[in-house]
Amino acid sequence: MGSEKIALPLLPLRDIIVFPFMVLPLFVGREKSILALEKSMAEQKSIFLSAQRNPNNNEPETSDIYETGTIANILQILKLTDGTMKVLVEGLQRGRIESFIENPDYFEVEVSRIHENDQLTPDVKALMRSVGTVFEQYVKLNQKIPLEAVAASSNILEPHRYADTIAAYMVFQTQEKQDLLETLNPADRLNKLLGILKSEMEVLKIEKRVHGRVRKQMERSQKEFYLNEQIKAIQKELGKRDEFKTDMDELKQKIKKAKMPKDINEKAVKELKRLELMQPMSAEATVARTYIEWLTDLPWKKGAGAEKIKIAEAQKILDKDHYGLEKVKERITEHLAVLKLVKKIRGPILCLVGPPGVGKTSLGQSIGKAMGRKFVRVSLGGVRDEAEIRGHRRTYIGALPGKIIQGIKKAGVHNPVFMLDEIDKMNADFRGDPSSALLEVLDPEQNSSFNDHYLEVDYDLSNVLFICTANVLHSIPQPLLDRMEVLRLPGYTDQEKMGIAKSFLIPKKIPEHGLTKKNLEISDKAIDRIIHDFTREAGVRNLEREIATLCRKVVKAVVEKGKKTSIKITPSVLEKYLGIPKFKKSDSNGPLEIGTATGLAWTEVGGETLAIEVTVLPGTGKLVPTGQLGDVMKESAQAAMSYVRSRAKDLGLAANFYQKNDFHIHIPEGAVPKDGPSAGITMAVALVSALTKTPLRPELAMTGELTLTGKVLPIGGLKEKVLAAHRFNITNLV
Repeated sequence: MGSEKIALPLLPLRDIIVFPFMVLPLFVGREKSILALEKSMAEQKSIFLSAQRNPNNNEPETSDIYETGTIANILQILKLTDGTMKVLVEGLQRGRIESFIENPDYFEVEVSRIHENDQLTPDVKALMRSVGTVFEQYVKLNQKIPLEAVAASSNILEPHRYADTIAAYMVFQTQEKQDLLETLNPADRLNKLLGILKSEMEVLKIEKRVHGRVRKQMERSQKEFYLNEQIKAIQKELGKRDEFKTDMDELKQKIKKAKMPKDINEKAVKELKRLELMQPMSAEATVARTYIEWLTDLPWKKGAGAEKIKIAEAQKILDKDHYGLEKVKERITEHLAVLKLVKKIRGPILCLVGPPGVGKTSLGQSIGKAMGRKFVRVSLGGVRDEAEIRGHRRTYIGALPGKIIQGIKKAGVHNPVFMLDEIDKMNADFRGDPSSALLEVLDPEQNSSFNDHYLEVDYDLSNVLFICTANVLHSIPQPLLDRMEVLRLPGYTDQEKMGIAKSFLIPKKIPEHGLTKKNLEISDKAIDRIIHDFTREAGVRNLEREIATLCRKVVKAVVEKGKKTSIKITPSVLEKYLGIPKFKKSDSNGPLEIGTATGLAWTEVGGETLAIEVTVLPGTGKLVPTGQLGDVMKESAQAAMSYVRSRAKDLGLAANFYQKNDFHIHIPEGAVPKDGPSAGITMAVALVSALTKTPLRPELAMTGELTLTGKVLPIGGLKEKVLAAHRFNITNLV
């Protein structure tokens, strides 16, 4: 292969590769390219055609142009009205750029001609035949290439020209065509072309299969449309109304009656117009119809009138349904009084916090009854997905609004009493944080425009009275807690439990079991023993269960002996009906062991007593706290030990007592996790008892965080702790 160098104007091409012997039109608009064409025509020169590496570059640099291109003749130039040119070129032979000639007006290059080898070996001849066979199959599949291309290419005997002609007919990537242009060996070029042809054949076969499936689907859709139209025509002849049209008319009436705000009404009407253009049985039509029904079913203005509320009647309802809870009742009646005068006020966000069984959920129902409003309850226990609150977007299959909007629809009014039960038991995971989604719902300043993801419109929640319930506050995020008014419901005293049993539980359970007052009578002493020996709780759930057990036993006796059977329950017969007492009486008069002290603790289910034991052993001054204690309680033990050491002289202890002994502090029931600072004083007293060999008084219990200076800090959960002490016959508290 020899070569000679010539100077030629350069025409950079975008997404076009020109092969030798190829004739094609080009549209030229760039100023440099037009000048290069004019120069070539003026001097009757050939022009060098080479592709750009980046077709989007309007002003390419020399480095952006491929070195290998095609020397071409200009056959015809036509100037267009918009200043561009249409030029017809014919490729002559390959060329390679050796250098760029400096020219400010257009690209000019020094090109070396590439002379190709036309030797027709048996291998090359076999390759040409293979390429021809595959190309013929390709043309039959690709209707864009005329069948004459096969005949035209079959008459070419030169290998390089044969490969270039077939490549010129084909449509594939510019980079692949450039690779063929740069491949100078005819055998290599034919091999590459054969690979490209086979790859394109596979793509065409796949396209043909896809087009076949699409065509069948279109034929099926057309068939369904035709049959539907036939059915409509038959129904019209029979005098039957179009069912779909009937549905549309019903939706129009629902939109009119819904009395939605103007912007939401416009959205519903727009969605209805879209629905009318859809196929009735399509999935999109079902989604659109469901969406419109949700919009129209929501109560946008319908609510209970606040002016009808009577404070005295509301107080009677609250007193009738619940024993005690005076602070909560007072807060509700205050809100009703303000609502009576102001007419329009943002509902408070109340959070009822207390142990299980004290009546938080049932109190919410009574509040709704007292206010004359509908009551809705949603349990949030175990909710992990933010979409449970805000709803799913309509793009998802089976999407629905969140629990808030669902509850409003269920209530049928825009101002119900809405209870969010177990708000402290929500959790966050990869799907989002539902407690963060509640921030907007429970903020009186924001919930007037609550936006559910499904509805995609604002809904006013400012008239809703939200009531949340929780057992504890520490698991509620602070921003959410800040939006709520916390009302604590402490555990009941024994006297309150007695009153609840006599006034509420027994009158409720007797008719529930088909009994009358003549069939069953429970003495006050029997109720008192049930409270002490068979239940030990802050609420009254277990007490209610035990009373229900008594009722069932009596029902069995009535069925066996007759309806006139009358049974009186006294303390002496309780074991016959309820079995062995579940809790032993605490003997507070018996002596305590040396090194033992009784503390008081607050738990989620009320107050509890806490036994703390200390043993002093010979050792080197180690302090070992056990009983599955948290970090705070372990630190309290260290603080108690430090306080005792600082008062060693006052207590009559040796100055180095802590160096010769080890101290083991244990809190029984080791399987139960314990934490908190309020056991500090109890640990210190137990340490002193063990060191001085002095037992404590059994009727004494204590609670409070102890500082290093001996001060006892204020405590929380006082009522629960006092009730726990009372249950264990403890009469003196520190």
